[in-house]
Amino acid sequence: MESLPRYIPEHANPLRALSLAELRQRTSEKWRVYPQDVLPVWVAEMDVLPAEPVAQAIIDAVRLGDTGYATGTAYAQALSDFAAKRWDWRTLAVERTAIVPDVMLGVVEMLRLVTDPGGRVIVNSPVYPPFYAFVTHMDRQVVEAPLGADHRIDLDVLEAAFRAAGATGERVAYLLCNPHNPTGTVHTEAELTAVAALAAEYGVRVVVDEIHAPLASPDVLVPYLSVPGAENGLSLMSASKGWNLAGLKAALAVAGPAAAEDLARMPAEAADGCSHLGVIAHTAALRDGVGWLDALLVGLDENRRLLAELLADRLPSVRYTPAEGTYLAWLDCRELGLGDSPATRFLERGRVALSCGTYFGTGGAGHARFNLATHPDILTEAVARMAASIRA
Repeated sequence: MESLPRYIPEHANPLRALSLAELRQRTSEKWRVYPQDVLPVWVAEMDVLPAEPVAQAIIDAVRLGDTGYATGTAYAQALSDFAAKRWDWRTLAVERTAIVPDVMLGVVEMLRLVTDPGGRVIVNSPVYPPFYAFVTHMDRQVVEAPLGADHRIDLDVLEAAFRAAGATGERVAYLLCNPHNPTGTVHTEAELTAVAALAAEYGVRVVVDEIHAPLASPDVLVPYLSVPGAENGLSLMSASKGWNLAGLKAALAVAGPAAAEDLARMPAEAADGCSHLGVIAHTAALRDGVGWLDALLVGLDENRRLLAELLADRLPSVRYTPAEGTYLAWLDCRELGLGDSPATRFLERGRVALSCGTYFGTGGAGHARFNLATHPDILTEAVARMAASIRA
């Protein structure tokens, strides 16, 4: 077996570094759930080599035997510095952060702080499936406030959900995804400011999953806690998606100034399970991996354009609007007449695995999520197989 290159040049497109044969050597979920003849463009893993500073930090730690328990504020300081430089967000205070094992476990801890058992948590459907699973498993109720047809927050629908949930007299939370998974929508400053105003009016606490924040152009992404009126919000952030570190678990809970006391009530054991190597890797990514990230964003833009061109040529009935954030493409396949789960046809007859839209709640039927963070040749082959599955 030919050995893989250890790194790629900092400004080279990370998505062009690995061939399909090399990727099939991986043992992660993306590459082992389906048989070898299936092209996987589903779960949110990227087909990239790590940024050199990240890989080197992990190697150095292992050589030192530095494989114990996570501690300290280096990760939080790196995120604060990154946020100031990247998004001009200069009020991310290290003292208002806490390490958590990953974003969804952090979401659970934040919701426990601001809602009661049996209480309501509002989400914008279609949305990341674990929002439903984790919320219901922690004995809360999911209330949907569907996105508009343009995949943006419908403020009238959201206000109606806030009003109805608040009328019960219970503590209500709004679990916001920014940027949004699966649509890739990046919420604007005006939208987020309007959300904060509505939350204040109806007494709703906002908890934000911002794991995909690095995967949007820095002149587009606005962190929720940076907008006026969001002072009592809570955010979960991580380098996981931006630098492909899902297997090195680590995330940060971040509190707005008026939510510091809430975060202080989070039990210390909530940090248990966070990977020390994960903290080291995420810290290195935020501090020294920005050049790699910028090259990735260029590559993702190229893949978005490529996907749009391929679909227009080979599957013109599939509706796709290239998004400003994430590496996910939300495909409207309803005109193909394949029922609620077009991903089933693409898998069974095309041997290409996409995420089924029905898993994302209301608005997901007839849709599929396509992970475009892969080599352009793999992306091209995946669309070719999808098109062939319709003719079969």
